[in-house]
Amino acid sequence: RGRWRRPPPAQSPLEKVAAQEGLSLPQLAGKWFLVSMASHCSYLAENSHQLEATTVMVAVLDGQNLAISTFRKLDRICWEIRQHYLPVQAPGRFLLKGHGHGSKVDVVVGEADPSSFAILYYQKGRSISVKLYGRTSQVSDIIMDKFEQHVKSVGLSEDVTYSFPTYGFCNSADEFHILD
Repeated sequence: RGRWRRPPPAQSPLEKVAAQEGLSLPQLAGKWFLVSMASHCSYLAENSHQLEATTVMVAVLDGQNLAISTFRKLDRICWEIRQHYLPVQAPGRFLLKGHGHGSKVDVVVGEADPSSFAILYYQKGRSISVKLYGRTSQVSDIIMDKFEQHVKSVGLSEDVTYSFPTYGFCNSADEFHILD
């Protein structure tokens, strides 16, 4: 009597997001273009007028880890940012470990047709963002509509949805501009 009961942990928004069923990771390999992103990130809001064209190369290691290289310009120089997505229990769900405490990011492949598009959810702490990748730098209206539905499903809106340029891509970075 009178003891404090710990509240149950709040369900993370990503737990409610279904991962794409029957996803074959090897099909995700290859080159993707970042088409659009929805996020409450203040950096995006402040820099939305100067977002840089961004491409991603995906390689599948051991059939289950994803090695992701993101190519984008920073001050007109091409950078490559390398990350590893580690699989967690369920298919289509990954963990991206950052440096330091509390910097992990949970990733879910929400919907994908590996020949044309992939919609990924990212959650860091309590904040969630949704990214649309295409096999080409522009995608069909049908795919854009799907993306908008996913964005709304986690309480984001068009005001925090940003489109990325469809030109000016980096194809590679020189060895001095690689961030692991």
